[in-house]
Formats: sequence, structure tokens, C-alpha cells
Amino acid sequence: MSQTSTSVPRAPDTTNRPLPTADRSLAPDLARGIMLLLIALAHAHLFTVLIGGAETTPTVLDRIATGGTVVFVDLRAYPMFAALFGYGLAQIHRRRIEQGHEWRPTRGLLRRRGLWLVVFGVAHAALLFFGDILAVYGIVALLFVGVLRLRDRALVILASLWLPLAAAAHALLAADEAMSDQGMPLMPDGFVDELLFRLSFYPFLIVLMFLSTVVPFLIGVLAARHRVLERPTEHLRLLRATAFVGIPLAVLGGIPLALTKTGVWTDATPLDLLLITPLHQVTGYAGGLGYAALIALIAVRLNERRGRVTDALSALGQRSMTFYLAQSVAWAVLFSSYTLHVQLTSSALGVAIAVAVWGTTVLLADLMRRGDRRGPAETALRRLTYGPTR
Repeated sequence: MSQTSTSVPRAPDTTNRPLPTADRSLAPDLARGIMLLLIALAHAHLFTVLIGGAETTPTVLDRIATGGTVVFVDLRAYPMFAALFGYGLAQIHRRRIEQGHEWRPTRGLLRRRGLWLVVFGVAHAALLFFGDILAVYGIVALLFVGVLRLRDRALVILASLWLPLAAAAHALLAADEAMSDQGMPLMPDGFVDELLFRLSFYPFLIVLMFLSTVVPFLIGVLAARHRVLERPTEHLRLLRATAFVGIPLAVLGGIPLALTKTGVWTDATPLDLLLITPLHQVTGYAGGLGYAALIALIAVRLNERRGRVTDALSALGQRSMTFYLAQSVAWAVLFSSYTLHVQLTSSALGVAIAVAVWGTTVLLADLMRRGDRRGPAETALRRLTYGPTR
């Protein structure tokens, strides 16, 4: 007598394909698109220091630009980006589990993705911009993929224990700079010298950014577990509290350091910097999460009546890796000594250039959306992670 075996069919693996735009939640893409403006502002400010040698000039407009960047952008945009990375990684994990995949192959896939992020990041740092974050995210994915299985309480405890470590690193760095009276070195001229400058500076930045990434990454994982950005209407109270407490807290925490950077507070001691720098760092976490929460609240309002601007920003967010790298291409063309070599000695000019570069990427992303074209960096990472689409 023959026996008929039955098995529960497993859903097809679609994690290597992006969701159709109509099925995507608006908030994460909108947050990534707006976040790229903050990243552009932070990087332009950094080039003001690397090229001009100072964060301020005597003009009032430059002081306002510097102070505004310190209070609203520096160490505020980065935590939001890191939280969104953790959110995205947790989303991949959840989809794989829902499709019936076991933990071990899922862990291997996520680590493979992290390894390729390291490869992309090192190439990015060597060829274009030493402030790369892709390799840092790849390292975090390789080392912390196991936290995707931790309980909520364990994630909170781990983030709480890591927070003092990140704050102490920034505090000691600021105090050392104050005591040695040495800021960031100027960017040298020449292709080879710039390459060596990036390669020599990058390892130091990787360590510092790694320490700064873990806390928002863990919070992003926790938020994704409860689908805070995918279902913002179910978390309105949490989002409002995060936005309307986190952003003012970041502003207040950034004012003391902004006063030193703009030359208003001229007699700050190393001890003062040892206190106000970690204050700037820790409140920056609150600000970055507050920005993400505020954008999610805006997305709730926009979701029913999406217009051209919303679609364009969402398209940019869907291709955030591609246009993050495109920004670095713009910086290399504008500021390298072997290209246009723009002398960026004004903070206000840096803000204008950052907004122009970001605005250009919004237009390009919208053109790609209209042509139904994916971001080439996302496509390459997806193919290397999952293999060819069948």
C-alpha cells in the first residue's frame, strides 16, 4: 500500500527583492531620505575643518552655520542612520523567520551581508571619503547579529551598559585635543598624499564610530521588533514622546559645545570639554531617535495624500546606500586637490553646497523611481548577499 507524504509548503524567498512601492511603509524610506540631508551637512562641515583649518570665520553667518550644525546635525544625524540600519537588519531577520528559514542559515546570510558591507566600506574610504560608515555597519552586523534573538529587556540592558563606553571615548578624545591644542589635521594635496591621509585616518575613525553605533543599532532592532516605523499609528504616544522630548534634549545638550565651536565660550578648559563633549554625544542619541520619531509622525499625515516631494524623498530613502556613496563622489569632485579643489573656508558656504548636493540626489532618485530603476549599490549588495535572483 502506497503512502502519501504531506508537508507544509514554505513561502517563497522574496527577501532578495524589494517590496513594491505601494506595499512599503513610508516612514523608514522617508527617514532615510531626509537623513541623507543631515549626513551631507555633517560631511560638508567636516570638510570646512579639513580644508579651511577652522570651524568658524569672523562672519556672523558662518558662526550661525557652525553653531546650527553642532546643535542640530553633528552626532544627531549619525544615530538616526545607525538606528535605521538596525531596524533594517531586524526586518530581514523577521521576514526570513516568517518564511520558515531557520536561524543558522539566516545568521549566515546576515553575516555575509555584513562582510560585503565591510568590503564596500573599505573601498569607499580608500577611494573617496575616509568618514565611511558602511564598514562600521558591516562590523556591527558581524559581531552583533546574535542580538536579534535577545529579549527586549536584554537589548535595553546591553544598550545601557554600552552607552557610558561610547560617551567616555568622545570625552577623552575632546580632552586630549584641548590639552594638546591640536585639532584635526588639514587634508594634504596630491592624489597619493590624500589616499595615504584617508587610509591612515580611517582605522581611528572606525573604532570611534563603532563605539558610537552600537547603542542606536540596538534601539533600532528593538523598534523593528515592534514595527514602530512600519505601523506608526499603533505607536503614536511613543513617537510623540520620543520626538518632543528627544529633540529639545539634543538641542540643550548641544548648546555648550556649540558655544566653544563658535568662539563665544573662549576659555573652556579640558575639564569643561571632558563634561560637555559626552553631554553632546549622549543627547545626540536622543536627538537622532527624536528625528526618526518626528518623521514617522509626519509620515502618518502624508501617507494618505502623498505628493511629488514625498515620493521623491521616499525614492531617495529606498536608494540611500547608492546616494550616500554618490555624495562622496561629489565631495571628491569638489574638494580634492586633483579635481576642482574648491577652497571651503566658510561654514555657510559648506551648508549651501551640502543642500545643493542633497537636492541633486533627490532629483536623481525621483528620476530612477519614474524609470523603475533600483539603486546600483543596493542591487549589488543584494546580489552578493543572496546570490543571483532565480
